[in-house]
Amino acid sequence: QVQLVESGGGLVQAGGSLRLSCAASGGTFSNYVMGWFRRAPGKEREFVAAITWNGGYTYYADSVKGRFTISRENDKNTGYLEMNSLKPEDTGVYYCAADLKRQSPRGSWSYDYWGQGTQVTVSS
Repeated sequence: QVQLVESGGGLVQAGGSLRLSCAASGGTFSNYVMGWFRRAPGKEREFVAAITWNGGYTYYADSVKGRFTISRENDKNTGYLEMNSLKPEDTGVYYCAADLKRQSPRGSWSYDYWGQGTQVTVSS
């Protein structure tokens, strides 16, 4: 089993920045596509960003493109999501996920392991 632990969430003002981290253990991190998803209150979980094993390809939801940057450091077994120019609509619980199937970076169904989530709240 792969364990994922998110950190770095918190309260930030609109226009501010936040960097989330995802620490992985129990597997070879570089074998997995890493993704970030979020769930706003009362809404379904939605795709945010994903990155391939070597960082060669990245994927972003239209709503965050140009503002968020996904990255990974395989030697540290850690992934990151840097969030800039945050908006109140970015508020939600953010989840890190690892995908060994490597079928659909944007699809939550494709991911095998999930972290517990970290709360991000953006005030106006």
